[in-house]
Amino acid sequence: MKYAENIADVVGNTPLVKLNTVTGGIACTVLAKVEYVNPGGSVKDRIAVRMIDAAEASGALRPGGTIVEPTSGNTGVGLALIAQRRGYKCVFVCPDKVSEDKRNVLKAYGAEVVVSPTSVPPDHPDSYYSVSDRLVREIEGGWKPDQYSNPENPKSHYLSTGPEIWADTDGLVTHFVAGIGTGGTITGTGSYLRDISADRESGSGGRVQIVGADPEGSVYSGGTGRPYLVEGVGEDMWPRAYDPSVVDQVIAVSDAESFAMTRRLAREEGLLVGGSCGMAVVAALRVARDLPADAVVVVLLPDSGRGYLSKIFDDAWMSSYGFMHEDGGRTVGEVLKGKTGTLPTLVHTHPTETVRDAIEILREYGVSQMPVVTSEPPVVLGEVAGSVSERDLLASLFAGTAQLADLVAKHMSPTLPLVGEGEPVSTARHILEDADAVLVISGGKPIGVLTRADMLGFLAAWAPFDEARGPGPALSPGAHDRRRDLRLSGLISLRGRTPPSPPGRRRCSAGGPPARTAACCCSCAAGCRPLATYPSSPKEISAAPIPAPVAATTECVAVDGRVLRPRSRGDSQVAIPDSAAMRPSSHNGLVSHQSPDPAFGGSKPRPKSAKKARTSPEVTERCQR
Repeated sequence: MKYAENIADVVGNTPLVKLNTVTGGIACTVLAKVEYVNPGGSVKDRIAVRMIDAAEASGALRPGGTIVEPTSGNTGVGLALIAQRRGYKCVFVCPDKVSEDKRNVLKAYGAEVVVSPTSVPPDHPDSYYSVSDRLVREIEGGWKPDQYSNPENPKSHYLSTGPEIWADTDGLVTHFVAGIGTGGTITGTGSYLRDISADRESGSGGRVQIVGADPEGSVYSGGTGRPYLVEGVGEDMWPRAYDPSVVDQVIAVSDAESFAMTRRLAREEGLLVGGSCGMAVVAALRVARDLPADAVVVVLLPDSGRGYLSKIFDDAWMSSYGFMHEDGGRTVGEVLKGKTGTLPTLVHTHPTETVRDAIEILREYGVSQMPVVTSEPPVVLGEVAGSVSERDLLASLFAGTAQLADLVAKHMSPTLPLVGEGEPVSTARHILEDADAVLVISGGKPIGVLTRADMLGFLAAWAPFDEARGPGPALSPGAHDRRRDLRLSGLISLRGRTPPSPPGRRRCSAGGPPARTAACCCSCAAGCRPLATYPSSPKEISAAPIPAPVAATTECVAVDGRVLRPRSRGDSQVAIPDSAAMRPSSHNGLVSHQSPDPAFGGSKPRPKSAKKARTSPEVTERCQR
């Protein structure tokens, strides 16, 4: 009979599988070392056995002890497999970005799981490194394998992974690509392949080149350790298990590239793997693209995709993080762009700022809530620590539970709900039924905030033309763009109707709003033309050229020898001097003006003493001309 004595005996000897579809346009051979066939589902099974064996031999781990380890899940599963058989308890500390699927797997093996935040630095008391150190001190008989500095980590790969690759490729491997996490896999495997190929002639491929794949933001590829979404790889500090002298090149890969390739590997190659595998394949294909046909690239795929079914392989999750886009229809990203015409800079505050600072920012930008981030924009999602809102701050200040000098960190609310920029507008609308605002995400990075007011403004801007006939048919994007620009230039009122064109009414040739009477007065000195030359129906508007927008200072009306301008709702028209520089502001579809002229008090209301200037004979004469 052929069988294994225990589960640890079947760790290793994983297969090499050729990649055929995702390698389009590449001449050389690209082979994937599929590590998810290990009993625990990942490459980490290899190091678990050796670390526990060494701890037992040294007396660091005693019978009935507890294994405490910070892990993204895979190392924990490997340790739990061995601990279960040998009678040890396990407590694993996972960052909050680890999927619920992977946490449940750890619990299924009988381990206790503690979750810590991703957005804190390594030396923070709440980081998963610090939490694991504290638990080891507090738990009697606790032992921390410390895969980040344990020499058995790289040694296990030097003795197993490296020899397997060399033997299975008949010594023809020319490049080895792996993600860098603790650094043990690439250091141990790379060291073996470098050593055994050191004397190989250049005509036979020369020394094996070792290439690391790293998430954007990680320190290995020159980042600062900023958070990212790919799990199990990259770091914000330099582990002792990693030897940078072994690695010839490190390639940074974005979350978006990693997740897209991960999904492709499942659909096109039949390999259901995790996000770090997609990252490694992206790096391997970049290396392989310029290699000759006789080169052999081996890329290590560390784990299975079954721990990511609720994340990378879930369309809803991918959409909410801005990695997928809706086909057809208006999207959340378009609403955000419509606020200013371009994607706005993220209005934010920091945990270290005071409540007074946060209130001033809210007032300065006219927003009611904003995210609290730990870095300056552009930020990544892991740097969003929470949010603040005027409602919560007001309640806390009046209740006496907050002071203006308090730090924002003491009074943060949870992070705003997430919505991807490619998701349909209806998704944001449903979220805003219960929330005051949503945080818009693109490629896993926050790009702005949307509120109910923003949604209402979007709906008003894109309302049907003819309200009397109800909603009209959906317009093409081009028609929508023309309609928007015509509204901005004054051709269409905010209520969706084209303004009437009475006989004799004329319009500024520079494209300004129409005058109210046949007489025309404007500061642009460009002359006037009949309004009849402008389109007046939806059909004409969709095909009409868009006039160049001009400042609203061209609008003026001459009546009874006085120059008039519209004021706020319900006010009559008042005379103003046409020589004053005017600044437009929108109010219920009309255009009001404030003068920056110091003679009238800057942007303040004009004094009554200026009324005579508004009816001067010179103004009347110029207008009539």
